[in-house]
Amino acid sequence: MHADFWHRRWANNEIGFHLADVNPLLLEYWPQLKLAAGSRVLVPLCGKTLDIHWLLAAGFQVIGAELNESAVQQLFAELNLVANVDEIGALRRYHVGKLQVFVGDIFALDAATLGPVDAIYDRAALVALPAEMRSDYAAHLAAISQCAPQLLISFDYAQEQLAGPPFSVPASAVHALYDGHYHSQRLASVAVEGGLKGQCAADEQVWLLSKR
Repeated sequence: MHADFWHRRWANNEIGFHLADVNPLLLEYWPQLKLAAGSRVLVPLCGKTLDIHWLLAAGFQVIGAELNESAVQQLFAELNLVANVDEIGALRRYHVGKLQVFVGDIFALDAATLGPVDAIYDRAALVALPAEMRSDYAAHLAAISQCAPQLLISFDYAQEQLAGPPFSVPASAVHALYDGHYHSQRLASVAVEGGLKGQCAADEQVWLLSKR
């Protein structure tokens, strides 16, 4: 999607993708990553997700990447944190304590700027991208993280029944995108209660991606 699309969504508060609570699939399946306390976790296209609140409370260091600056400002405000802000190349970095978030195009984030990553949590990034962008995104994430393991959440539904985002990324697409770098294990497939956006049947799928 073009950047203007997401900036409009945030400006108009059209953020139905933002959950009012921590994602229950994160709570249930995060232990599969077997991370030590203090591990560094990348959350791409993070918005102001409450999942970051949980990760911080659980003792992890969190690095977010988000296109829209107002979302990042809201995230820090809702965490009652006052961020330091600096410029790193084409990106702006908000940071304090165990949290830092890079504002701008995620493709401008390189491995040196990101630093070491122990895991990636992707709940709303891959499914936010149209098909023509997903291959570049998956390859970029693998490259800048040195193929850090991922907990990935995707949707599987009949794409013709609903215009994304979130887009349908079925098992075949997950394997096509990631199997060059990862072993892809589907941990769960859960029916979306009431259908996706109340319009069509959909499954939310949880994947554990482990470096080959």
